Amino acid sequence: MPALPSPPHQPLQLVHADERLLVLNKPPGLLAVPGRGADKQDCLWHRVLAQYPDALVVHRLDQATSGLLLFARGAQAQRELSACFAQRRVRKHYVAELSGRFAHPGATGSVDLPLRADWPNRPRQMVDVDAGKPALTHWEVLSQSCDRTRVKLEPHTGRSHQLRVHMLSLGHPIVGDALYAPPSASSASPRLLLHACALELLDTQQRWQCPADF
Repeated sequence: MPALPSPPHQPLQLVHADERLLVLNKPPGLLAVPGRGADKQDCLWHRVLAQYPDALVVHRLDQATSGLLLFARGAQAQRELSACFAQRRVRKHYVAELSGRFAHPGATGSVDLPLRADWPNRPRQMVDVDAGKPALTHWEVLSQSCDRTRVKLEPHTGRSHQLRVHMLSLGHPIVGDALYAPPSASSASPRLLLHACALELLDTQQRWQCPADF
């Protein structure tokens, strides 16, 4: 897949800053961290470093996904916060617009399907019940229109493209998903309608929210 152009430089959308960590709202289309090649060096981390030279990466969001991204300030904070993510002591909520009408407002459920890389078609991921890594997503229907369903998603694991593949497995891909949705759904929005709207550190009970702009 060719590299997507980065969004133009704009002031950082800083949600929270203290001596230990930073929380920012990543715009869609911007890499969280640099990729391979000179054309993939512009990323949120590099933009943050210009103002906060001690910022270090703790977790990531897909390039197409917008929303809350946390950076540690210094190596000790990075070790502590990385352990929180690895040990699942962080709660993350996303909001997404799915193609088609799915369940009814207030309905809840889970998708428990193992995932692995679809090697011939990287960066795509795929369900593989035999060789995949465990992946669990909880969903809740928030609202519906004639051809879309708005859902809240809570991943309990952090597999690559987990939310996108799990929603596809339900027969309702995320609108604007150029990798997984059929043309009718992928072309219905100029961006992927997936946003990391809430982030909570369970140990410290710190919680940040950032509503989606869609």
